Amino acid sequence: MRPRVIMVLAIAAILAGGIMLVPAASARMNGDSGTFDLSKLGLPARTPAAPAPPAAPAPPTLAAAPVTVTVGPKSFFAWALLDRETGAISGSANSATATNSTESMIKAWIVSDYLRRVAEQGNQPPKTRLTQASSAIRDSDNIAAESLYRADGRTAVIRRMISMCGLTNTRISTRPGYVGWWSFTEMSAQDAVRLGECIKRGTAAGPKWTSWVLTEMTKVRGTTADKDQHPETGGGRWGIIDGLPASILQQGPVSIKNGWTLLNYDGKWHVNCLAVSDAWVLAVQTRYPGTRGLDYGAGVCESVAAQLVTPQPGAALRIPQPPVKG
Repeated sequence: MRPRVIMVLAIAAILAGGIMLVPAASARMNGDSGTFDLSKLGLPARTPAAPAPPAAPAPPTLAAAPVTVTVGPKSFFAWALLDRETGAISGSANSATATNSTESMIKAWIVSDYLRRVAEQGNQPPKTRLTQASSAIRDSDNIAAESLYRADGRTAVIRRMISMCGLTNTRISTRPGYVGWWSFTEMSAQDAVRLGECIKRGTAAGPKWTSWVLTEMTKVRGTTADKDQHPETGGGRWGIIDGLPASILQQGPVSIKNGWTLLNYDGKWHVNCLAVSDAWVLAVQTRYPGTRGLDYGAGVCESVAAQLVTPQPGAALRIPQPPVKG
């Protein structure tokens, strides 16, 4: 009777869907130790699940981080970084309040403002004006920028920039002898990244010309070398762009516009660096004694960019510091 009872129970278990009772019954019937091979039921063997592949590391970018740059006595230094995804601005403690004369950095706005206004009037800029616009950005052409500035209303150009780009600490020059000069516009580092964002998002140049302006800013050319520096034009491809590793540059175009002048009234270099990418906008400002040369200012901008790279590749192993020569 005992085998028959066990068999009845097993059949009942199968009918009830409790298939795991069958192996137990069978094991007891056969005197097994309690283990059971699923292959005896004709079921496929289980294979262990493959481990999930590790998540791909985030691509390198620029992000808020401590920055160490020593510019020495009688000098000025500020920087700001705008995260384009969140809109957050980080930077040096003085990035919202201290200002520097913009020099040629503001040419990116002068060009954008002119082209947008022409398009708003339903017109196409004359070929000569478009050539001026390109030269003002690529070669930092002072004469071309001044011509566009005058054609577009002079100080009205600066007022529109402050209003349209939401600048909070920028003012038209009131310096005696330089009142209303575009190059003497005073701007904070935080406002400089707001200006870069204003250009990037299309407010500055408008829908028709934004791509053109940003592309021209990727074609800035020339170095800090004397052979590339002339009275009314100058090589401007240096600074932030030199502090970015290939892993960032390969992600997409980086548009730049620097401004630099050795001014007679204070005997100092006034240097500004602006760079715009899809992910961030970075601005660096510095002033320092003229004896140090332009390479010094370019090195300050490069150093800030290199220190903000995250995660740090080779840049972590070198934090370039411009040499202090006086």
